[in-house]
Amino acid sequence: MSLQPANVMQMTGQAISHLGSRSPTQRAAILNGFGRTLGDGIMERAVQRGLRRRQAEVVSQIGVDEKAFRKGHSYMTVVNDIHRGTVEFVTEDREKASLERYFATLSDEQRNGIEGVAMDMWEPYVQATRAQVPHADAKIVFDRFHCAKHLNEGVDRVRRAEHRELQARGDTRLTGTKYAWLRHPDRFTRAAWRAFGALRNSTLKVARAWALKETAADLWEYRYVGAARTFFRRWYFWATHSRLQPMIEKARMLKTHLPNILTYLRHRITNATAEGLNSKIQWIRYTARGFRNRENFKTAIYFHCGGLDLYPH
Repeated sequence: MSLQPANVMQMTGQAISHLGSRSPTQRAAILNGFGRTLGDGIMERAVQRGLRRRQAEVVSQIGVDEKAFRKGHSYMTVVNDIHRGTVEFVTEDREKASLERYFATLSDEQRNGIEGVAMDMWEPYVQATRAQVPHADAKIVFDRFHCAKHLNEGVDRVRRAEHRELQARGDTRLTGTKYAWLRHPDRFTRAAWRAFGALRNSTLKVARAWALKETAADLWEYRYVGAARTFFRRWYFWATHSRLQPMIEKARMLKTHLPNILTYLRHRITNATAEGLNSKIQWIRYTARGFRNRENFKTAIYFHCGGLDLYPH
């Protein structure tokens, strides 16, 4: 007995509805239960429908991030709608041409309607945005959490070098303290914060590096660019006279990129949405035990994170 098209449509809709009510982990398990070919087919057809139905709307604020496809240097570029928390576009690599492929899908009205673009400091993304988005320099916002990551790297380099010096003298004060120096103060318990007090208030080099890192975070609390520039100038003088080479290098890097760090004060956007989506994508990849090719991976990202209308009508 053959199935009628209406029955097939109903069954497909039920399958998608069943998947849509599950977590990414459960969805991947269900699709694997269908069998790789059938599961991929359901997702692919649903995503094709969803992308055809997507309205050509202006997305005023977007985030741009990279996602590792495989271990090593195999990447994909993911563009997200910051306000909706959905993936707008996925493409291969993390080159200038990668992001330009997204902009090529937009009308002049949509490109003109982009008000802010959150990204890390990856130069190909900067070049693509400048080439495709009007008045891009006023719209590019280097992600504050990416800046914090760089400062944390500087602190950790100082800690590792000082730990080696202290260990050579039999001093174990820094043993097991790596994550204390990198953790945000709000993430400490009261007891842990009190225990950390002796270290952070000490004369250790890493304590000075930590103070530089924590003070730098105040930059993003300013409302006016002039006041923020004054703050940064004073912080930069302190950092570059700290005799802590890793922090000096990070301070110089931030100064080089300062104009598009300060655009945050106008747009107040970060790549936090992209990081949240990245965690979801990572779980999708992990629970599906990897993907054999990029197209299947892209389809899965759109299916789970695209906010698409997937159901057959």
